[in-house]
Amino acid sequence: MFKNLRTQLTVSVIAALILMLLSIWAVTRDYMILAVCVLVLICFYMIYLLFWFWKNVSEPIDRLTEFAAEIASGSYGSRLEDRSENEIGQLTDAINDMSEKVAQAEKARTDFISQVSHELRTPLTAITGWSETIKFDPAVQGDSLRGINIISKEAERLTGMVTELLEFTRIQDGRFNLRIGMIDIAEELEDALFTYGKLMKQAGMDVNYKAPDEDIPMIPGDSERLKQVFLNLLDNAMIHGGDGKIIDVSLERDGGYVKIYFRDYGSGIPEAELPHVKEKFYKGSSKNRGTGIGLAVCDEIITRHKGKMDIRNADGGGCLVILSLPISTRP
Repeated sequence: MFKNLRTQLTVSVIAALILMLLSIWAVTRDYMILAVCVLVLICFYMIYLLFWFWKNVSEPIDRLTEFAAEIASGSYGSRLEDRSENEIGQLTDAINDMSEKVAQAEKARTDFISQVSHELRTPLTAITGWSETIKFDPAVQGDSLRGINIISKEAERLTGMVTELLEFTRIQDGRFNLRIGMIDIAEELEDALFTYGKLMKQAGMDVNYKAPDEDIPMIPGDSERLKQVFLNLLDNAMIHGGDGKIIDVSLERDGGYVKIYFRDYGSGIPEAELPHVKEKFYKGSSKNRGTGIGLAVCDEIITRHKGKMDIRNADGGGCLVILSLPISTRP
């Protein structure tokens, strides 16, 4: 067989035409047995061509399509083996080369983010520490005290952004681990609400917490990571749903899962942006400052707990986030 698909198809078409002309010639000369034999040969030849096309063109293209979808979903650096020397093989080599280059670029970006984040952490810690110290100096009053409070607040915000960036690099590098143990998820949620409650009250937000109607069993989970998710969702609700001034939080058991609901009464999320809100660095039309990776980190944490994080617009306005975490199967 020819290495070039174009040549192979051209030769195949010419061969089929020759056989058809031969059968026509046999019919016109009343060589009926020869005509029948040629027609049978044409049928077998067409079946062979269909099988050849499926094996050498259709099937490899299907594999390339699946492989391209894997790369698009984040499997950078993966390769697809194809030993053919035709155009399909050349296309496979080109996609493999692209995958490797994208992986190198992604690693360079991750390394850069990690290095910058680590470099920022030390001065931010110093700024935060000194600003807290200066605030308690009796000599600092009026606009000076107000300025120090602004510095402290901004330093805390930047520290949170740096922490998110470091979490992102850990996910990318495969260093993002969980410490799974049996936890009381209702207690963890209530602790998070207590921790963040004062800050939300200062921002003029009220939290309506509905305790579960039944006892929630212990579930397997990393308490620190799950608390990180709760605080991030509360922070998002306060920032993006602040116009509603209310956040509803509830907890319930649903079959083999524990479901936790966070609902704000803000303007919600544009429908076109909903499928992308959990993507890394996606900010959509939001004017709020941030890294755009908080929800991506939350989704990664919930996924590693074998759960699911669903984000949708609530009926009547606002945004609704539903966390589904599996209940332990221990007796």
